[in-house]
Amino acid sequence: MQFGIIFPTKIDDWQVIADAEAMGYHRAWVPDSQMIWSDCYATLALAAVNTSRIQLGTGVSIPRTRIAPVTAHSIASIHRLAPGRVFLGLGTGHTAMRVMGMQPATIREFREYLRVVRALLRGEEVDYTLDGVTRPIRFLHQQEGFIALEPEIPLYIAANGPRALALTGEYGDGLTTLMYEDPRVLSAHLDTVRQGAAAAGRTLPANFHLAAVTAVVVLRPGETLASERVIDACGAWVTTALHFVYEVYAQSGDESVIPPAFHGVWEQYCAHVAAMRTPADRRYLELHLGHSTFLVPSERRFVTPELIAATTLTGAPEEIIARLRAAEAAGLNELTLLP
Repeated sequence: MQFGIIFPTKIDDWQVIADAEAMGYHRAWVPDSQMIWSDCYATLALAAVNTSRIQLGTGVSIPRTRIAPVTAHSIASIHRLAPGRVFLGLGTGHTAMRVMGMQPATIREFREYLRVVRALLRGEEVDYTLDGVTRPIRFLHQQEGFIALEPEIPLYIAANGPRALALTGEYGDGLTTLMYEDPRVLSAHLDTVRQGAAAAGRTLPANFHLAAVTAVVVLRPGETLASERVIDACGAWVTTALHFVYEVYAQSGDESVIPPAFHGVWEQYCAHVAAMRTPADRRYLELHLGHSTFLVPSERRFVTPELIAATTLTGAPEEIIARLRAAEAAGLNELTLLP
């Protein structure tokens, strides 16, 4: 089992990655969300020149905010600073797009994006389409040291739904997903990834990497999930999950997307959103406040023991160890911690 760290991208907090390296962490994921945090590639560059062992990459970079050639050259530039210890995480862009009131990339768009990025990172020429115009492109000056493409930069794809998981099998060297209460979900995810690979005529690499992200709180003796300290420690992650489910529900109207653990607060949370001061057509500007960064005081009441149990890895040491061992048996290679 490997351990990674992921944290809100604040450019002068790059030292967190150096600290994680000193503590023995294997990997640092730096998120890409332009309206709420610092630039991920600038932060990675600072981390790259101030570390020597830890793996560095995006957690995750977003198609609709950066065209494919730019993403490929950005991560290859970081690779020049930290050769052999860089990865590229990519996702459709839930937060980066929704904080602007816009939609994440479609699966069709994402597939095309992955195709272009994968080819460019292999040093290949590839057809690329922009504004309806298609042209072959490739990196020039590959021998001049502006970027580094060798060893090949692994592509880790963020996915939870079946179509994105299948796409991970088609293009990915790894999967980053959520840490679930039931480890069988991770096994099912891997099955879907393998099916996607088979449908594309591909066999997953033997070192295919499965990482799961969550907040972790180790309970003190006698402490419960209702502890104020526990709520302080994981509340921002719990409410981030609540924001995500609300967005999906509001778009689809499908009540099946609401996890059972959310039912106890769901009506109250919907009422909370409806009462926000921001007009409905601009509500995204208020809905995502605090995203994985801080707990908005008015949302503290929604951080219930049921939601904490469902969305985080919280418990006594022996409980956490048991869950980790079960997840590892289900195929998990890395636990990515959000402090």
